[in-house]
Amino acid sequence: MLSSEGTVHFIAEAGINHNGDLSTAKSLMLMAKIAGADSVKFQKRDPDVCVPTKQKTEIRDTPWGQMTYLDYKKKIEFDFTGYSELDEYSQEIGIPWSASAWDFGSLEFLEKFDLPYHKVASALNTHLDFVRAVADTGKPVVISTGMASWSQIEAFVGVLRDRNTDFTVLHTVSTYPAKEEDLNLLFIKTLKDRLGVNVGYSGHEASVSPSLIAASLGAQVIERHVTLDRSMWGTDHAASLEPEGLTRLISMIRKVPIVLGTGVKKDIEGEKAMAAKMRYWEVSS
Repeated sequence: MLSSEGTVHFIAEAGINHNGDLSTAKSLMLMAKIAGADSVKFQKRDPDVCVPTKQKTEIRDTPWGQMTYLDYKKKIEFDFTGYSELDEYSQEIGIPWSASAWDFGSLEFLEKFDLPYHKVASALNTHLDFVRAVADTGKPVVISTGMASWSQIEAFVGVLRDRNTDFTVLHTVSTYPAKEEDLNLLFIKTLKDRLGVNVGYSGHEASVSPSLIAASLGAQVIERHVTLDRSMWGTDHAASLEPEGLTRLISMIRKVPIVLGTGVKKDIEGEKAMAAKMRYWEVSS
């Protein structure tokens, strides 16, 4: 379990918002550290495996000119040297990192690093052989529920339980950005109550309030995409938080367990003094 009872582990999802630039990736890590995030997460994929055949030869306009979609996806991937540099930087500034693998080879690649957890993206949650392989690493697993039916959620939860895995299930709506009327945050409680699992929330909306509500509903992990600037080129920037929004959200989330308390009525000295002052009919002669 990434967080202790009553606390929230905040994952700053850098994803592919670095656009293949190591300097930008480091800036995203530093941004997450300054904002108070607990970890920062990237995405790792082998485009030859993950890009659908029909999309590989599609021509895209990119900041580097026109190129095939496959070449674009390859351009924004970091190799072992790149991730080694990010790994060193994470230790230098003091924030752990992880990445969501999108294929078996990428999972094997990430296992070369001492990651605190593995993330299974919504796109992979019905790939039960892959979920099983992630569980078999022995690391804690964070898995998103986006695009999955209830029976599909039960299926991957069953795989993780069979492997005796430490895991957290994140409620997710896989639209970018997600409409607030689609968020259905009470599903967080449904997951916890019906499955008895550690729960969290991965938000793709543009605002900060849903994540705060999710934390008040018992989310133990909150994941949000982050960007240096929403106007940057790329698919995920519009559903990401900029530095100011990220800092504000994390600050508010840290207050949630404090203001929620225990649910047990307690005596407060200030209230006793106020009662003695205002309840004139209880004043003894």
